[in-house]
Amino acid sequence: VREAARAYGARSALEDGDVRLSYADLARECVRAARGFLAAGIAPGDRVGIWAPNVHEWVLAAIGLQSVGAALVPLNTRYKGAEAAYILNKSRARILCTVGEFLGTDYAAMARAEDLPSVERVVSLRGASAGAQPWSEFLAEGESIAESEALARADAVAPGDLADIMFTSGTTGKPKGVMTTHAQNLRVFEVWSGVVGLREGDRYLIVNPFFHSFGYKAGWLSSIMRGVTVLPHLVFDVKAVLERAAKDRSAGLPAPPTVYQSILAFPDLAKYDISNLRLAVTGAAAVPVELVHRMRDELGFETIVTAYGLTESTGTVSICQPDDDAETIANTSGCAIPDIEVRCVDAEGNEVPRGEPGEVVVRGYNVMKGYFEDEAATREAIDAEGWLHTGDVAVMDERGYLRITDRIKDMFIMGGFNCYPAEIESLLFEMPGVAQVAVIGVPDERMGEVGMAFVVPKEGT
Repeated sequence: VREAARAYGARSALEDGDVRLSYADLARECVRAARGFLAAGIAPGDRVGIWAPNVHEWVLAAIGLQSVGAALVPLNTRYKGAEAAYILNKSRARILCTVGEFLGTDYAAMARAEDLPSVERVVSLRGASAGAQPWSEFLAEGESIAESEALARADAVAPGDLADIMFTSGTTGKPKGVMTTHAQNLRVFEVWSGVVGLREGDRYLIVNPFFHSFGYKAGWLSSIMRGVTVLPHLVFDVKAVLERAAKDRSAGLPAPPTVYQSILAFPDLAKYDISNLRLAVTGAAAVPVELVHRMRDELGFETIVTAYGLTESTGTVSICQPDDDAETIANTSGCAIPDIEVRCVDAEGNEVPRGEPGEVVVRGYNVMKGYFEDEAATREAIDAEGWLHTGDVAVMDERGYLRITDRIKDMFIMGGFNCYPAEIESLLFEMPGVAQVAVIGVPDERMGEVGMAFVVPKEGT
């Protein structure tokens, strides 16, 4: 962030409603946030949770806490209180940064209703909520800390220190905390942003949620590294996104295929000037060839690439090249990013011939440090030779391009979000009258896949 302030100074870094921050402003505001976390007693290695939608304060809080050596723990805004509590308790987060009311939900109140022994304070980044400290008050407390102390703490953060713990679920239903470092994030997204062609002065409408690698690492982090203006967007709504893309002259709109399909199906699409849109990065679900052609012909994207990754691989394993043809972009997830190894293997771990399906395994600098305080799960995911077993089945062609065909795990992907049958089943079991339930993913034109539940009712209900 300090390097970006030196390189891009007065250039616009973040625009959120009436808030306009240049790169110099961003660096200054992040130091203010860091001072707030120092005043709150946050030490290197501590964890801080952020449970909030895409607002500029999310970015400031994240960089502030990371600057003092803490690890960011993002929480999905779709979570209910019990789900958030599990992650906060598992990570032993000392502070929770959240918001007051958003889409009819008071996140701070929902958190307060749970038993959170490690959480010393709840800070409301935006909006008032009983029992939550306003962000402005949190920053004011930081004024007792010298700026030099905050800068010294930032200088002490090492490349191998934890940057974040991102919780991801498995078929067992309990989320596991994926640990990645500052160096991993920077190296992977230096590559990612270079391949997709983000360049200084671009404006990037970030629809993908900040709690997900797509909105955080491939979103605002990549933007800061490249001198791009971050345009956070709260809720995906086709009309609002088209209005924003036109008004804010956005060059980039990376998103899962669901978003582009919704835009193309919008009846008033022709009314909006989206001629500035240049970059599309998609993936996280099946991509029809026709969609790629229509994105070029009707939405005017110059660069469309698909990519594949998982939280355990710092978000990226493979990516298409901008000059790949539409069939390659639609039918594959690209080839391995530089300096990592990717193979497709059989059940014994032997590499299968090109053109035959096998489990995708990955080895290299992008592989997570492990699951937070879960050595058994880490050993299950990363073998003795350092290969991360993804649980995804793919066919690799002669060029090294991957076509994901199946999942060993039961997970299905709805609109870019991983959905785990075990989690959904356990929630459905809590409903009165449910004796047995099984959930599977079924194809859906707009969302890629949606859940279908098979329920056996209790006798007499």
